[in-house]
Amino acid sequence: MLPKIIKFLDRVLETGLTLAMAAMTLTVIWQVFTRFVIRDPSSWTEELAIFLLIWIGLLGSAVALKRKAHLGIDVLVNRFPPNYRLLTAIFVYSCVIIFSISVLVYGGSKMVTVILINNQVSPALGIRMGYVYMALPISGLFITLYGIEFIIQELRLLVAGREEVEEEAPALKATLD
Repeated sequence: MLPKIIKFLDRVLETGLTLAMAAMTLTVIWQVFTRFVIRDPSSWTEELAIFLLIWIGLLGSAVALKRKAHLGIDVLVNRFPPNYRLLTAIFVYSCVIIFSISVLVYGGSKMVTVILINNQVSPALGIRMGYVYMALPISGLFITLYGIEFIIQELRLLVAGREEVEEEAPALKATLD
């Protein structure tokens, strides 16, 4: 049941990012067209492109985590025995979860609440800024979910034992790539 929910959320997230990228591309094209062809720049396109970039950047980081595409220096970790590599991965994902919950979810939610209470509105579009910054807690929830999912995977490998870890780890890595 849980894997189906995660798969559905993955699709929603990636579809939303695709739509946001398409919208940002069209917005920037429109801005260039109105500025250089019509010679009357659109007043709202720059602001919308910035807001879309905020959402794309934050939600894109969750997708990067899911695909294990974040930058990392693992020269030292790769020299560890398999069980220590798994323990290191569990520690790293735990740190990611703690950061995500404390900064993105909790801090982001507080910030969104304050901004919505103060009724801050964007100048060109008239959008309530709390909706723009809602990307923080939402991306934090996705990052937390993916971190928990990876910890469960690593714990399963750790419990499976050293022999199976050495066999499954390359297969798991190949399926994620």
